[in-house]
Amino acid sequence: MKTRQIGGSSLVSSRLAYGCMRVAGGWDPARVGPGDEAAGKRAIREAFESGYTLFDHADIYCNGVCESIFGKALKETPGMRARILVATKCGIRWAGEPDAAAPHRWDFSREHILWSCEQSLRRLGVETIDLYQLHRPDFLADPEEIASAFVQLKKEGKVREFGVSNFRPSLLSAVQKACPMPLVVNQVEIHLGKLDFLEDGTLDQCLERGITPLSYSPLAGGMLGEGGSPAPDDPRRGGLAALLKLMDTLAGEHGCGRGEIALAWLLKHPAGIIPIVGTARPERVRAAAGADGVDLSREEWYRLTVAARMRPLP
Repeated sequence: MKTRQIGGSSLVSSRLAYGCMRVAGGWDPARVGPGDEAAGKRAIREAFESGYTLFDHADIYCNGVCESIFGKALKETPGMRARILVATKCGIRWAGEPDAAAPHRWDFSREHILWSCEQSLRRLGVETIDLYQLHRPDFLADPEEIASAFVQLKKEGKVREFGVSNFRPSLLSAVQKACPMPLVVNQVEIHLGKLDFLEDGTLDQCLERGITPLSYSPLAGGMLGEGGSPAPDDPRRGGLAALLKLMDTLAGEHGCGRGEIALAWLLKHPAGIIPIVGTARPERVRAAAGADGVDLSREEWYRLTVAARMRPLP
C-alpha cells in the first residue's frame, strides 16, 4: 500500500488506516469471550499483513478491551510494532464515573488526559503512543490546560504527535494557539452519505494548516459497502439507491467492489484524507486495501458527489 505523511510530522502512514473499534465483537466487556478475542486478533493480523500501518483506537472502545486485544496481538506478532503507528483517543467518560451521580460527558481536564494516556499505554502494551487525539469536543475545554497535558506527555516520551477528533475549525484553532506542538490530524465522519465537511470549513482548515483528515465510518456503517442498502425509514432512500447504483457501475468499470469506490472517493481529495476501515471480517479488510489502487477521475469524483448531494451543483 502506498504511504502518506501525517500532517507535517515525521509519522508516515499507509493511505488507509485500520480501525479497531470492533475487534472485541461488541461494546460490553462482560460479553467478550476467548472466541471474540481470537477473532479480533485475526482481523488485526490480517490488516497488518494487508499493508495497513496506522491502527486507530479509543479508550472507550469496549471500555478498553479493544486496546487490550490489540496489545496481545502486537506482542504475538514479531516485528509488528516497528512497522506500524498506534493511535488512540481520550476524553469521553461514561455515566457513573467516578460516582453514581456523574453523567455521560466529555472531559479534557489535564488530570483526565494524563490518566487516560497511562491506562491506554498499559492496555496497548507500548511505551509510546504515536498519535494521541482528543475524542469529542468538551464544552469546558480549556486550551491552556490541554496544552499543559500535551507538553508533559511529550516531555515524558509517552506520545509522539497529537491531534483531535470531531473538532469544529474554531475550537481546533483555539487549542492550536495554546499548544507549542502542531495538531496533525482531525478525525471526522465524512463519506458519500455525509458531505457537510466539504463545506463547513473543516477540510479547508486541513488544507491551510497541513492537517491530515482521518475519516471514520467511511462506508457509512456498511451502507456504502457490498450488500449495503439505505435504511427503510431514511427519507433519502431514493437518492441513496441511485448513488449506490452509480457506485456499482463505477466499480464494474474499475474492476473493484463498491466499497473501494467509496474509499477511493475519499482518497481523491487534496487534503490527504486517510479513511479508517473498521470491519472485523478479514476478507473485507483485504478487499478494502484494494482502494489504494483505484484512481477516480475528476469527472467520476464529481458524478459521485452530485449523486450524493441529490441536487445539482449551483
